[in-house]
Amino acid sequence: MIDIALKQTPLDLQTCIDYVSSPEIGGINIFVGTVRNHTRGKRVLHLDFEAYEPMALSELRKIAETARFRFQIDRICIHHRTGRLEIGEVPVVIAVGAAHRQAAFEACQYAIDALKETVPIWKKEYFEDGEVWVAAHP
Repeated sequence: MIDIALKQTPLDLQTCIDYVSSPEIGGINIFVGTVRNHTRGKRVLHLDFEAYEPMALSELRKIAETARFRFQIDRICIHHRTGRLEIGEVPVVIAVGAAHRQAAFEACQYAIDALKETVPIWKKEYFEDGEVWVAAHP
């Protein structure tokens, strides 16, 4: 089972956990990305995320399908926010449910890394002295 979403409203961690929970699941792994207050030695005021939605949703689905096949997981939920986010807010939640913990860990790691590499979601960082678009790649 796969749940993919791009939202302009706050992400609900419990909704993602509930989606990947079931009696067959023995391990749930969750990645929660948060907006931090600094980058490269500069104070961050807030972020703005933009996405090319049709392609972003398609790429997120491909990532989820690949993770299900490659790691033999049962369920995966990938939710990402767009719009303005303040320090401490959550731009991305990935939850993975699998029979065994190792598969859940590996699939979650794969999903966030692949998201950063392939999904057309862009981040703009705002500082006291200006702003900059940031490449998706770490």
